[in-house]
Amino acid sequence: MLNNLFIFIIALLLVIKGATMATKHAARLAKSFRLSEYTVGFIVVAIISILPETFIAINSAIENVPSFGLGMLFGSNIADLTLIFAILIFTAGRSLKVESKILKNHVVYPFILFLPLVLGLDGHYSRFEGVALIIIGAVFYYIALKNGHDGTAVPENNNNRAKSILMLLASMAVLIIGSHFTVNSATTLANSLGINPILVGMLIVGLGTTMPELFFSLKSVKKNDDSLAIGDILGTVLADATIVVGIIAIVNPFVFPQKIIYITGMFMVVASLVLFHFMTSGKTLTKKEALMLLIFWLVFVLVEFIVNK
Repeated sequence: MLNNLFIFIIALLLVIKGATMATKHAARLAKSFRLSEYTVGFIVVAIISILPETFIAINSAIENVPSFGLGMLFGSNIADLTLIFAILIFTAGRSLKVESKILKNHVVYPFILFLPLVLGLDGHYSRFEGVALIIIGAVFYYIALKNGHDGTAVPENNNNRAKSILMLLASMAVLIIGSHFTVNSATTLANSLGINPILVGMLIVGLGTTMPELFFSLKSVKKNDDSLAIGDILGTVLADATIVVGIIAIVNPFVFPQKIIYITGMFMVVASLVLFHFMTSGKTLTKKEALMLLIFWLVFVLVEFIVNK
């Protein structure tokens, strides 16, 4: 058991390190193509940020434990929408500014998060449903990218771009290795402790995969780039709920406990509704609202422990 615990910790650290490297160089590369701060965060950095979840989810599908990946994705999203925003606000010691275009462009955001729940009501995801989720996510990103050029960034030279691309590839290799051992060691460890593997994926691995966006967003907030931080988190959540869930279904159509949809999935959608309500109330996220988001996440953890014990 100790060996599995050691492997799990090292593997998760590899995932976090690889993703942190990837987000850093992805942002640098994206800015060189004259994308707006929010677009860099919402699309480019977010796509890189989902690599840990994607690789772990694919590995879980290959290892015939796709429910582990699905629980991890929803659990990670809930943490991003609540706990991560709370940490950002408390660490910054101030409210986060929310641009009007974020609210304007994301009126349908919570409803898109609701789609994987509707498709999964029967406790099964087919390849057709997987393709549908990927298309929906891709269309949303395409529209965001189409409207995302603002010409404010200063292009980098080709040497810097080449370096960023090489570092991205290296970090992805680290992610692939880490994700493989994370799934294997986590499921083995959960079984040896008599814990539901879904709970491990949802609360431990899911929380671990939020570290890249947390670290990146913390740096952005310290530089007063609130839109970059908000875009990264919102983009990551959307991609997890559509594209990554779709990828798992295509790799291995699967049946899963319906309580993941009815409980964890609903927590995810409600978390997005609460977050956007706070954003629209004053175009800021305050410390009081951060505290409420933190309480929401703690209630989620308590409920999951009760239903998965």
